[in-house]
Amino acid sequence: MTLVIGLTGGIASGKSTIAGMLAEANIPIIDADVISRKVVEKGETAYRDIVNAFGEEVLFPDGNLDRGKLGEIIFKNKAKREQLNKIVHPAVRAKMLEQRDQYVDKGEKAVVLDIPLLYESSLTHFVDKVLVVYVDERIQLHRLMERNGFTEEEATDRISSQLSLDEKADMADEVINNNGNLEESRQQLLDILNKWKIL
Repeated sequence: MTLVIGLTGGIASGKSTIAGMLAEANIPIIDADVISRKVVEKGETAYRDIVNAFGEEVLFPDGNLDRGKLGEIIFKNKAKREQLNKIVHPAVRAKMLEQRDQYVDKGEKAVVLDIPLLYESSLTHFVDKVLVVYVDERIQLHRLMERNGFTEEEATDRISSQLSLDEKADMADEVINNNGNLEESRQQLLDILNKWKIL
């Protein structure tokens, strides 16, 4: 039986760091962000649907998708954002499930679905266990401002557009408190993987 783990957290919570540790433990990772970039590449169905819906002005001269241009359109317009999500999300989910099932068929002990908006997108039914990477909000704010060069207001806007980490932690099967150093986080992860009989 393959244990399907949903890995999630908040922006600047350190989820990518934990994903890296899981990869070091030879646990396959399926990354929603990576797939969401792949499904909109030239020639993919979602790419054609986006061009049909938004026109060729969202393309670079070479025909590739101009994500910046598309972002400007959808961030100002909720209807357009929903239209884009209706194109991209089903394509991403289909690809994730296809990859998940391949690992299950191969008999892997575990596979991780790295989905930043696991709860917000109501995708918990895709996984057996949810692991949340948690940090205090002030640390999250500080890390985000430092990492992306955001003002406090910009960072706060980004954080508040997601479900709070407290809410996510309350719903999770296990939580990694990522307020400390890397070794502390690594030890928590190893303890959880042992508890779930993956290691």
